[in-house]
Amino acid sequence: MHLYKPYQTASNGATALAQRSLALLRDLLDDNLGTNVGVRLWDGTCVSSPEARAELIFPAPYSIRAALAPPIDLNPGRAFVEGWLDIAGDVEAAIDVVESSLRAASKGLLARLALRLASLPAPPKSVTGARLRGRTHSKGRDAAAIGYHYDQPIEFYRQFLDAEMVYSCAYWDEGVRTLEAAQRAKLDYILDKLRVGPGTRLLDIGCGWGALVVRAAQRGAYARGITLSRSQFDEARRRIAEAGLDGRAQVELRDYRDVTGQSFDAISSVGMVEHVGRERLSDYFAQAYRVLRPGGLFLNHGITTQSRDGKGYRAGDDFIGRYVFPDGDLVPLDTLLRSAESAGFEIRDAENLREHYARTLRAWGANLKANRDAVCRIAGERTERIWRLYMAGSANSFARGRMGLVQTLLAKPRLDGSVDVPATRRELYR
Repeated sequence: MHLYKPYQTASNGATALAQRSLALLRDLLDDNLGTNVGVRLWDGTCVSSPEARAELIFPAPYSIRAALAPPIDLNPGRAFVEGWLDIAGDVEAAIDVVESSLRAASKGLLARLALRLASLPAPPKSVTGARLRGRTHSKGRDAAAIGYHYDQPIEFYRQFLDAEMVYSCAYWDEGVRTLEAAQRAKLDYILDKLRVGPGTRLLDIGCGWGALVVRAAQRGAYARGITLSRSQFDEARRRIAEAGLDGRAQVELRDYRDVTGQSFDAISSVGMVEHVGRERLSDYFAQAYRVLRPGGLFLNHGITTQSRDGKGYRAGDDFIGRYVFPDGDLVPLDTLLRSAESAGFEIRDAENLREHYARTLRAWGANLKANRDAVCRIAGERTERIWRLYMAGSANSFARGRMGLVQTLLAKPRLDGSVDVPATRRELYR
């Protein structure tokens, strides 16, 4: 099943256009072509080897221009989504080869390749993807951005997530072999860091489908979750009722900026800070500080950038911004820490779990592949292709160290400087 209709040529051998296209690919991919990655063109031309972990398939004469012409942060992904480019085999390996080749290419080579690409047939027009309106990171636009990503049918997420529907980095503790066990370990790891137990008043910012709220309530806490996703809100409420936890757990369709009227012993925020926006980080941490009681703890679990330039990443008119996380904003860890400290927090611990996220994404990707027919039936082939590419590319970025996943434990000191956190990590590893 493909979105495209493969172009057919009447020639018995490679066409002149195919030869030009193949020469361009050889110049870009260099020694990777035919070894680490194979190539198959629309006319049947194929360069590969048994060692190649993936094959790039260009089903039409315009495919190479569609996939490799600038802007390079959008067009490869768009070409894959539209079916103008396909990948057989290991998608993550193919992404790694193409990205490594582009980074290694000199400015002169890239300029020459751009000119040659412009001489190839142009692809069809495509204007799909998120088109949000309003001021960036206003409450209305944030709700629309969250809805774009998270309000897929619940059955779509069931095809690749664990049974508890945890959509964030798992914790692959020693001896953990399954996604389900790794996600349970993550929930308990967070709650252990926050010292959540009987009677603890917990706020979970960006609570997803309610797994952490439910788990905290099962430990005897009073847990309150908030989300901007209507589908997550509905499912979390259903799960709380099903578990018989209405007296200890609740979830609200609410912006974090609108939380008032209660003081909490502990706050968790798992995979939400990426949606805040760097200009609003100070407000985000200040709000958490306001609703946390003196001595209490705040665990912020989020993706960071690890590039040397320290600029971070803003989702814009690129693949991630157009198709996956509109308005997403990733910053270096030091930016997060400075914002937390400026709000009054003391930094007690920071742990980078990026290898855990690479493994989590690969587990999701394997489930997505195993359940591909159901995914396409529920959400459509275009959505399946978006998520297949996004998961593989993200796994590669975590594995290569371009992104980190950091759990930062923050404390709100009392006037005497005391906080409710032990002096060592020993409890966490018992």
